[in-house]
Amino acid sequence: MNVDVVTEITIDRPVSEVSTYATDPTNAPAWYANIESIDWKTSPPARVGSAVTFVAHFLGRRLEYTYEVVELVPRERLVMRTQDGPFPMETTYTWASITADSTRMTLRNRGRPAGFSKLFAPFMVPAMRRANRKDLARLKEILEAQGSG
Repeated sequence: MNVDVVTEITIDRPVSEVSTYATDPTNAPAWYANIESIDWKTSPPARVGSAVTFVAHFLGRRLEYTYEVVELVPRERLVMRTQDGPFPMETTYTWASITADSTRMTLRNRGRPAGFSKLFAPFMVPAMRRANRKDLARLKEILEAQGSG
């Protein structure tokens, strides 16, 4: 079973601010509830070829996985793929201006669970969808609060 979860949100901040914040993996623990920490394997900032290890908890398990940035189009798209970890995963962020001061951000996670992860695939999709909605809501909260401050 393949996993393919797409979630989107409108954030009342310019696309440049949303994409700059979301593209920096250092910010991930602030807006991803399940991510505890990150460790740059290459030097920042994020660019094609950058590698970052994330430590997370999901479905009661500790996960450690390394993403490589495989595509980065500033203010439009970021694509990362796991180099190692519990199952191959690709995460894509896209940003589109709705107005000068609002952005539609889309978060897509897709992959093919392998080994132990195959057993949990039927539970992963709804759990990922719930987690992604919460994470994007938290990102919106952080960025809109920065804009009003």
